[in-house]
Amino acid sequence: MLTMETGLRWLLLVAVLKGVQCQSVEESGGRLVKPDESLTLTCTASGFSLSSYYMIWVRQAPGKGLEYIGIISYGGSTYYASWAKGRFTISKTSTTVTLTITDLQPSDTGTYFCARDTVRGPQAEPRHKPPCRGARLHQAAHRTH
Repeated sequence: MLTMETGLRWLLLVAVLKGVQCQSVEESGGRLVKPDESLTLTCTASGFSLSSYYMIWVRQAPGKGLEYIGIISYGGSTYYASWAKGRFTISKTSTTVTLTITDLQPSDTGTYFCARDTVRGPQAEPRHKPPCRGARLHQAAHRTH
């Protein structure tokens, strides 16, 4: 049986494996924060255009499974888990996708992941690109404590 957790893990695996062709996301912005503060996490795309793909944010609390936060479409439309509406905001530029969390709570502690979804937009680049030599695959993850 395919659960949401299994589906999200599969989605992340697919997104990470796609990065082998010189396509990756690199994280920044993770830090230790206090309750009631705000935090913005950023993933920078390399080797593909954010105008061609949906980008997803998930998180993993210590000892727990993956939890869907939300997704932003190639056109900029956002969709959130019901619990994330209000305090979580996903936005993007041509090369970055950000997750802003306001009024941080202890329950927000965890590792945050961004990943490229497999949904491609009308402006998507060719599916097969020549592999790059010496490319390193980056997994985008942010830890908050």
